[in-house]
Amino acid sequence: MLSIIPNNKKLILFDGVCNLCNSSIQYVIKYDKKDIFMFTPLQGETGKKIIEYYKIDTSKVDSIILYTEENGLDYKSIAALKIASKLGFPRNLMGIFLIVPTFIRNWVYDWIAKNRYKWFGKKNECMIPTPNLKSKFLN
Repeated sequence: MLSIIPNNKKLILFDGVCNLCNSSIQYVIKYDKKDIFMFTPLQGETGKKIIEYYKIDTSKVDSIILYTEENGLDYKSIAALKIASKLGFPRNLMGIFLIVPTFIRNWVYDWIAKNRYKWFGKKNECMIPTPNLKSKFLN
């Protein structure tokens, strides 16, 4: 299914109309010094195919998903912390929060995700990457 992703890459699926999500993706791009990540909006063609293929309930998971060949899909706080752990020092220290029980981490994550449009706003359409970033994005 995800053979379009090179073996050494990890794919971040994100809410393409969410300002917080878009800012987070820009942050990951800035600190992804090892060029590990590729991106696709949940609303895009690739995002929709992955949602359908994995039967993801977007009413429960609607902001960030991490796909890696070795682990498959990670959601919510696990995805966010695994992404941070690959961004180099000191951002990789966020991985320490994986010791916090998942139900606590996901409660905080869900609370932020539930309020993200109210707090940070929403775009009418997905972000269009600049030409030099286009190779990092799947439609």
